[in-house]
Amino acid sequence: MPERPEIVIVGGGPAAHAAAAAYRDAGGDLEVRILTAELELPYERPPLTKEYLRGESSPGDLLLANPDWYRERRIAVECDATVAELDLERGEARCADGRTWGFDRCLLASGARPVLPKVPGADGPDVRTVRTIVDSEQLRALAQGSVVVVGSGFVGCEAAATLAMLGAEVTVATLESSPQVERLGEEASARVASWLDEVGVDLLAEADLAEISVEPGGSLVRFEDGREARSDAVVLALGISRNDELAVAAGVRVDDGVLVDAAMVSSDPRLLACGDVAAAQNSAAGRRLRVEHWGEALNMGRVAGHTLAGREANWDAAPGFWSSIGGRTLKYVGWGDGWDEVSFRPGAGGSFVARYGREGELVGVLAHDDDASYERGRSEVEARAEWS
Repeated sequence: MPERPEIVIVGGGPAAHAAAAAYRDAGGDLEVRILTAELELPYERPPLTKEYLRGESSPGDLLLANPDWYRERRIAVECDATVAELDLERGEARCADGRTWGFDRCLLASGARPVLPKVPGADGPDVRTVRTIVDSEQLRALAQGSVVVVGSGFVGCEAAATLAMLGAEVTVATLESSPQVERLGEEASARVASWLDEVGVDLLAEADLAEISVEPGGSLVRFEDGREARSDAVVLALGISRNDELAVAAGVRVDDGVLVDAAMVSSDPRLLACGDVAAAQNSAAGRRLRVEHWGEALNMGRVAGHTLAGREANWDAAPGFWSSIGGRTLKYVGWGDGWDEVSFRPGAGGSFVARYGREGELVGVLAHDDDASYERGRSEVEARAEWS
């Protein structure tokens, strides 16, 4: 164990990296140690379903910083370090391999993992998920085969479109009548469906997964209504499950994510949480939000880093994300916890803007090829503007 306590960050994603950087920038002088279960330094994940999947970048291109950057800032990164227990009373993080690290305060930035449905065959040999570099490389090997993607969220749509553009025969199976219709509304959902169709992706709508069975040369996917799809591989893109088990065992408050305030502090002041694993209070929204966006992991990480350094900080940005599907980019900003009315405004050249309202307030803006409306929408959402 180190001679003096450290700041220990559990997790090796964007939130962990941003927190370590912000802690140093804010004048924090304790040793900082990032414990990540992965074998690589913190890296970008969005390209895993796009540029990296297409083979346009290398693992080194994904790194958020090179080894020298960490050394210069006295940030130690322990790879292949799976934390098995957090002892908040003793101030210790215990790894599965027996290593133990003492800490003054701990930041949980452990992210999330892909959901595996409770159906027969979901853990079969030809079933894939998308979360890591290795996952993306395995998908790339499917580029000349047939693939069934189960789930039509942004990860599923991005991966499906990219694989189809690489030459794969791709089917997207979704529970909804159209991709993300409940999240985006009918008009925007129809645009996404058309983009998938343009690159050759087949859509299997209102398809409730029942079973995946191993067949000679691949898999047979069965759905509850009797429909079937054969493929070389199956990609499950059914959302995430937050890695909050360490917090549960440590006795802090958890409810689909570690409950933290706008400064990222949990019910125990020795433990902070940020990124996908956190259910954080957003001071601009005036309520707790659960987000899964790359940009928000960075924003929340910066807040956590400043808090750890003793600076006042709070999360007050409206969450947002970009998604590229078949060469087209969607930009979204909003609170992300529901809407009750939507206004869809098509523009020139296939551009559009969708504005989402709830109880008379603008709560989200989605734009394609209209950056001005997207940027204006961010200001309006954060100002709690009236919906129009």
